[in-house]
Amino acid sequence: MKRFLGWLDRRWYLFLAGGCIGAELLVFLIFRENSYFTVQDNLDLFVAHFQVLSHSNSWFAHGATVPMLGGISRDSLSSEWNLYNILYTFMPVFWAYLTGYFLKILIGTGSFVLLAKDVYQKAYPRYRGIAWAAGLCYGLLPLFPAYGIAFASIPLAVFILRRIYRKEGKWWYALLFVYPFLSYFSYFGFFLLAYLVCAVVIVSIRDKKFCGRLAVAVPVLAAGYVCFEYRLFGQMLFSDVKTIRETMVESNLNFSEVLGQIREAFLTPVFHAASDHAVFVLPVCVIVLVWQLVAAVQKKNLKKFKSSALLWVLLLIVFNCLVYGLYFQGDFRGLFETLLPPLKGFQFNRTVFFNPFLWYAALFLALKALYDTGKLFWKRIANLAACIAAAVILLTPAVYNEFYWTCYHQAYRAVKHTEVNLLNFREYYSTDLMEEIKADINYDGEYAAGYGLNTAVLEYSGISTLDGYLGFYPQSYKEEFTKLIWPAYERVPQWQTYYGEWGARAYLFAGSGESIYNPYRNQALSDHHLYLDSEQFVKMGGKYLFSRYELDNAEELGFTLRGIYSNESAPYTIYLYEI
Repeated sequence: MKRFLGWLDRRWYLFLAGGCIGAELLVFLIFRENSYFTVQDNLDLFVAHFQVLSHSNSWFAHGATVPMLGGISRDSLSSEWNLYNILYTFMPVFWAYLTGYFLKILIGTGSFVLLAKDVYQKAYPRYRGIAWAAGLCYGLLPLFPAYGIAFASIPLAVFILRRIYRKEGKWWYALLFVYPFLSYFSYFGFFLLAYLVCAVVIVSIRDKKFCGRLAVAVPVLAAGYVCFEYRLFGQMLFSDVKTIRETMVESNLNFSEVLGQIREAFLTPVFHAASDHAVFVLPVCVIVLVWQLVAAVQKKNLKKFKSSALLWVLLLIVFNCLVYGLYFQGDFRGLFETLLPPLKGFQFNRTVFFNPFLWYAALFLALKALYDTGKLFWKRIANLAACIAAAVILLTPAVYNEFYWTCYHQAYRAVKHTEVNLLNFREYYSTDLMEEIKADINYDGEYAAGYGLNTAVLEYSGISTLDGYLGFYPQSYKEEFTKLIWPAYERVPQWQTYYGEWGARAYLFAGSGESIYNPYRNQALSDHHLYLDSEQFVKMGGKYLFSRYELDNAEELGFTLRGIYSNESAPYTIYLYEI
């Protein structure tokens, strides 16, 4: 027992990692497709897109048209040359999703540890435990699933660039070139290149000579992004098709509102980049920073405090939050778009997507400061703090914390003996029901739309759609779709703002103004009148309408009720209309 406790004291971080990862793996393997994966910007977006590409055999196609949004260019969807995406080309969707989920954790933990080992060299064994724990926390974060690996691999990019800076072999340039296979230009690549250019300038000034090694890394990394995301760059640089990005209306906040956005980004998790730092990590970092400041003042050594790595990491977080807030100021955003016309509509406020990594780098540095006291008590406190940070992540009901939501909803079902209103993975897509409908109507690729039924459900089962969710498609199609939904559009001002000023979700909206596309088992609608231009529906090639509601004006619009479908495995009752 004494030997085990001694091992646990030395290798506590392995127990922590094994416990956290093992618990998540066990839960998802037990519940499998009854797990509660997040729908918003996930199951209703990228996962459905991947299925469309698979059904249409378009993953590696060129010049192909993909049967969603009335037929769009294959180049408008994600690149095939991305680690997360490519999983869906050869694995069943659920297992591809789960593989990507755990790859994110492993890559986040591993790349963080690699970077810590590279920075501290011979001193690394002293900090091994907190490096593993902080890296595990970073890997566990409930980040945007489709780009979770891109988030997780940020420390790896820094690690590679450090090796290049130290002249450790030309093959590091090759690794840098292929790094975009893990990343994504619009979320991270642009900013990595911008940070790298800044690093070249800063290091050159500090060393009093031009840093050619890092300067060469800039075009190498840029070339990697161009090659791995050639479809995106082709659309940005060589296509003359006007897209909805150019007509999206962004907020134009006043000074006090911008300050509010900056404050919010610093104190609370940003959607898609939930760092879960506010409850525990932020207070720990601030307390340690204040402690360092007080110690520096007492010793009259402010110079040491000014060089504190923790201070500079927190300042970089503040800088990213400043850029995030300034994005919402129209004049500043206009200046950016004037200087870089191809990036018109580009959300450069995504600097905050680097903050999750920076927060856990800051946590590591705060815990390191406790280790550096040389006292066993503070070392134990640091270890305990790392465990608490991991527990906070697992137990915070963040949007993409699918481990938490699966445990919560399955426990609710078991205790209350009733179904929850939120749909799980299997229920959301209801493939058995969709296949039953397709077989009954001898479906042969005709275009359809959903009403109250998320378009992703149709796309996932190989049904061609007029509607859809995509942030990058031709403006001309948006205008045609506006004609289709015009009766509801002109009736409800919020749809004029939601679709007219944004447009990514091209849905058939309710004329009552109610939201009918939430992934809920029960979704009431007060008005069963469909506000739609049926002539435009036919003109756009539509034939079927999959509705969760029985329409009271179907005949008036020219629709015929083809059938009513339901089964025990699906939460939906589908009223299938044909025109």
